[in-house]
Amino acid sequence: MTLFLLVLLVALVFEYSNGFHDTANSIATVVSTKVLTPRQAIILAVITNLIGAIFIGTTVAKTIGSGLVDTDVVSITTVLCALLSAIVWNLLTWWLGIPSSSSHALIGGLCGAALSSSHGDWSVLKWSIHDPVTHAHSGLWPKVVFPMFLSPLIGFFAAGLVMFILYVLLRNWRPRTVNSTFGFLQLLSAGWMGLSHGTNDAQKTMGIIALALYTGTTAGAFAHLPPYLHFLNTPKLDVADWVIFTCAITMALGTAGGGWRIIRTMGHRMVKLQPVNGFAAETTAALIIQTASHYGIPLSTTHVISTAIMGVGATRRFDAVKWGLVGRIVWAWVLTLPVTGLLGWALMQAAQVAHLH
Repeated sequence: MTLFLLVLLVALVFEYSNGFHDTANSIATVVSTKVLTPRQAIILAVITNLIGAIFIGTTVAKTIGSGLVDTDVVSITTVLCALLSAIVWNLLTWWLGIPSSSSHALIGGLCGAALSSSHGDWSVLKWSIHDPVTHAHSGLWPKVVFPMFLSPLIGFFAAGLVMFILYVLLRNWRPRTVNSTFGFLQLLSAGWMGLSHGTNDAQKTMGIIALALYTGTTAGAFAHLPPYLHFLNTPKLDVADWVIFTCAITMALGTAGGGWRIIRTMGHRMVKLQPVNGFAAETTAALIIQTASHYGIPLSTTHVISTAIMGVGATRRFDAVKWGLVGRIVWAWVLTLPVTGLLGWALMQAAQVAHLH
C-alpha cells in the first residue's frame, strides 16, 4: 500500500510537470501574436485542458494502461520507474527550453522498465496486435512509433496548406482587418488546442495510475484495506472516475504554473507569428490531436503544434523558420524514447538490486 501511495504521488508529480511542460502547446502562439496576455492565455488553457481531460473519453488511457506492454510483468515498482524516468526527461528538456514529448517520455520509461522486469524478454512489448473481430490494430507500432513519425509530417504540410489557402482567400483584405478578425478566431483555435491537449495528454497519467491499481490488486496489495479504501480495488483495467478527476485537476494546476522557457522557444524563437498564422497552426494541430484521441493514439501534442508552426512559417518564407533551432528540437524528439527507455530500465535494475520489486 505504501508503495502504491508513492506511485500515486509520483504520477501526480508527472501530471503536474506535464501540465507546465506542455502549457506552451496550448498558449505559445496566442501569446506570441499578442492576442492574449500570458495570464489570460493560461486561464484559457487551464479551463480548456480541464474540460478536455474530464469529459472527452478514456481511449488513450486504455492504450497506455493495457495496449503497449504485457501487464503480467508489470509491478507497481515498474510503474514507479517509468514515471521517474519521464519526470527526469521532462525537467531536463524544460530546463533547456526544448519542447519534447511528455507522452513519449512516459511510454519509453514504461517499455524500458517492463523490459527490465521481464529480464530482457522483448516479447513483453506489444509491437502490433490485430483484432480479428473489429479489425483494429493496437500496440507500439500502430499506436506510438508510426504516429510519432507521421503526425509531425501531417502537422507541417497540413498547416502549410491551410496557411496557403488563407493567403489566397485573404489577399485583398486590409492587414488591420485580417489581424482583428483572426485575433478573435485565434481565441477559438487556442481554446480548441487546449481542449484537445487535455483530451490526449491527461489520459496518459490516467492510464498509468489505472495500470498501477490493476497490478496492485492482482498482487494482493489491496486485499486487507478498510472499507473506505475499497475503491482502490481494480480487478479489471478500467479508469475510475476519481482517477479521471484527480489527473484532470493536477494537469490544470500544472498548466497554471506555466512553462515560460518553452513558450519563448515555440512562440518567439522558431518563427515570428501573426494572428492568422497562429489560427492556422492551432486549428490544424487541434484537429490532428482530437482525431488521434478518438482512436486511442497517445500522440505528442508537442510534435504536432511545433511542426504546424514550422509549416505556417515556411509558407511565408522558407528561411523565416530558424532551422538550426528546429534541428535541436528534432534531436530531442528522436532521443526521447531511447533515453527514457534506458533510464526506465536502469531504475528498474536498481530497484531489483535493492529488492523493491
